[in-house]
Amino acid sequence: MTASARTAADASKYPGEGHVGRRRSVALAVISSAQLMFLLDATIVNVALPDIQRSLRLQGSDLEWVVASYSIAFGGLLMLGGRAGDILGRRRVFMTGVAVFTVASLLGGFATEAWLLTVCRTAQGVGAAAASPAALSLIAVTFPEGPGRNRAVGWYTAVATAGGGVGLLAGGLITVHLSWRWVMFVNVPLGVAILAVGAGVLRETPRTRGAFDVLGAVTGTLAALLLCFGLIDGASGGGNWSSPVVLGALGAAALLLPVFVLVERRSAQPLVPLRLFADRTRLGSYAVTALISTAVFGIFFFLTLFLQQVWDYSPLRTALVYLPLTCLLILGAKAGSPLLALFGTRAVVCGGLLVATTGILWLARIGDSGGYTTGMLVPTLLTYAGLGVTGVPLTLTALAKVADEDSGAASGLVNMARQIGGATGLAVLGAVAWSSGAAASGGTAAGLSTGVARGFAVAGGLTLLALCVAALTLPRKGR
Repeated sequence: MTASARTAADASKYPGEGHVGRRRSVALAVISSAQLMFLLDATIVNVALPDIQRSLRLQGSDLEWVVASYSIAFGGLLMLGGRAGDILGRRRVFMTGVAVFTVASLLGGFATEAWLLTVCRTAQGVGAAAASPAALSLIAVTFPEGPGRNRAVGWYTAVATAGGGVGLLAGGLITVHLSWRWVMFVNVPLGVAILAVGAGVLRETPRTRGAFDVLGAVTGTLAALLLCFGLIDGASGGGNWSSPVVLGALGAAALLLPVFVLVERRSAQPLVPLRLFADRTRLGSYAVTALISTAVFGIFFFLTLFLQQVWDYSPLRTALVYLPLTCLLILGAKAGSPLLALFGTRAVVCGGLLVATTGILWLARIGDSGGYTTGMLVPTLLTYAGLGVTGVPLTLTALAKVADEDSGAASGLVNMARQIGGATGLAVLGAVAWSSGAAASGGTAAGLSTGVARGFAVAGGLTLLALCVAALTLPRKGR
């Protein structure tokens, strides 16, 4: 056998090696870096909010919208972004989304008015909503089902999982040593690098013929935007649920959702093919993902608040607390693929959720604890370790046996479940924490501690519910 023949044989035996394998590895690095950038941006601004408020002389409501505008645009436009990738080409939509995000970050760093910063944050969300589902669907069509895709999704999940923790740490360091404007500028070199390398390694995918489902796009996107808006605005300022604006947004979303379903049933090329929900296992993976996000996002927000206002941690010290936890999430995500091969989907997800539920319920006693080690470190280690191993099997289950022409929509729904779950988590845990704790005690540290503990108890109930759904819907073996 010649050397070239041996090389070809080795490449076919080990698809991760050789020229094709190297190109796939670089493409995976590009895709994962983009997702890291999108999720990092959801938290990096949080630590810099006081500096932003002083610099731009913002009112409280304006400051809330600096954060909320990104989440609303990101979560509300994901379905449209996923279908755009199917029809226009996932590489094109991915690159366009990254470009929009990068330009918006650059302009946001130069903002001198509250409205301009909010517009730029919204544009960042639009770019992320276009590129994020295209990124995950590019993995689905680049790596065939099997060990190769499992490893790719493991890396993608690990890098994406790091986004929140890296965002907090980077936000703390940038705010202390540079300026709040660099929480926007930091995305520019990363975005340019993704565009430069991605142009050479990403390949365009086959497009679905036809036009956009215009009516479905309007009703579905409006429903998602209004739902995100209502949940986020209702939870802001300690609870604003009786506001006519909030009630109107949530009511309109409730009316538009069934209209959207009817439109999709009759559409020849729907924005979200309803056949994706016909598989009970896939539907279960979406539900479990949403429930986990509902619990985790609220915990993340209120734990940060607790550390700074009750334990009097500085922003940088708070960020450093999350560093080992982020590393644990990454390790858990990396362990998800081999554990999946050994024990199967249901065992890995249910086992992880059982460990996480134990940690969250323990964390609910943080106000009565003796300090950092037993009150926070041990329960959060359990929580993050348990949740870390669930990401890979849930993502693989959601994308398994999906036709290439539907992979954008399926990927969009995975991200949609996370975003809507996150907005719901802030709303649900916020309603419990503020109404039962801080608000009742005049906003004191003791009141906040009580409210946060009750909110964490609700989060533990949500992960327990996710465990029950997983046990009933997920397959024993990996798909």
